[in-house]
Parts: sequence; structure tokens; C-alpha cells
Amino acid sequence: MIPDTSEILISADEIKDMVERVADEINRDYGDKPVLVIPVLTGAFIFAADLVRLLKMPVEIDFMKVSSYVGQSSTGELKISKDLSVDVKGKDVLLVEDVIDTGFTLSLLRQMIVDRGAKSVKICTAFNKPSGRTVDIDADYSGIEVGNYFIVGYGLDLDGMYRDYGDIRVVKDKEQQ
Repeated sequence: MIPDTSEILISADEIKDMVERVADEINRDYGDKPVLVIPVLTGAFIFAADLVRLLKMPVEIDFMKVSSYVGQSSTGELKISKDLSVDVKGKDVLLVEDVIDTGFTLSLLRQMIVDRGAKSVKICTAFNKPSGRTVDIDADYSGIEVGNYFIVGYGLDLDGMYRDYGDIRVVKDKEQQ
């Protein structure tokens, strides 16, 4: 069954405005200090691409792909399927995430980057879902707060699909259709 993704929650124009606002905040805070931007794959790649084009400081980019879940259950450990190719030691790091829900994976990732010797680690998320938190973690830069919806588009997916939508849409389950 193909899910109903017809309800637009956040328009492409709203996303554009959000990216500009977040970039302005980062530019203000970092000034001309270099930053290592680490988008968390796969969902954050579109947001990160739009964001780094608006940053004014020297930017180095590398990617990580991590998870702490098998299906919908946490393993309690961080599984790295694509690690960094650069050393974070002594660098200011900006982790870029698509959405923060439970925060569990991101809290483990942040601690791992700190343990590797980063000078500082800040978190930037396009979408923030505080109602889903199971750990105490907040973004330093937060785009748009969303309710407890399953959302797709702008890099976010359902089983690898719908990342290409330019807006954010709600996936309606069978009971909602």
C-alpha cells in the first residue's frame, strides 16, 4: 500500500527562510573561525548542502552514517556504517541532523566526537521534535519545531523514499486515511 503523503506540513518557502535564519545564527556565532561540518547521513544531506552554501567562515565537510537502532528498538550502542575521513582533534565541529526525535543516537554521536578530541561540538537540526525525546539533548541551532508526526521530504524518508520532496509532508497511516 502506498502511503498518503499529500498533506504539506512545511512549505519549501518556509524551509528556505529557516535555512537562511539558521545560517545567520551560525555565521554570527562562529564569525570567521573555521568549522568542520558533519552531516549525519542520509537524511541531513539536502539541509547541509543548502546550509553550507550560506556559511561565511571557512568550512570543511565530512560525513558520518550512524545508527543505534535495529528496526524500532535501540541497541544502546552506536553503529557506524560510514566514519569520518578527517581527524576532529582540536576542531570546532558542527553536527548537522535532519530531525532530532528521541535524541539517543545524536547524544552518543556527540559524545564520540568529544572523546575524539574536538575543540567544541555544536548541534544543528533542520527539524526538532521535542515531544519524542528520551534523552536530555538540545540543538544549538534549531530550524522548525514539529509535532509528533512521521514526516518525509527535504531529505527525510520512509523506507528510502520521498527524500526528493522540496517540502515536508506528513505520512498518514491507515487509521488517518
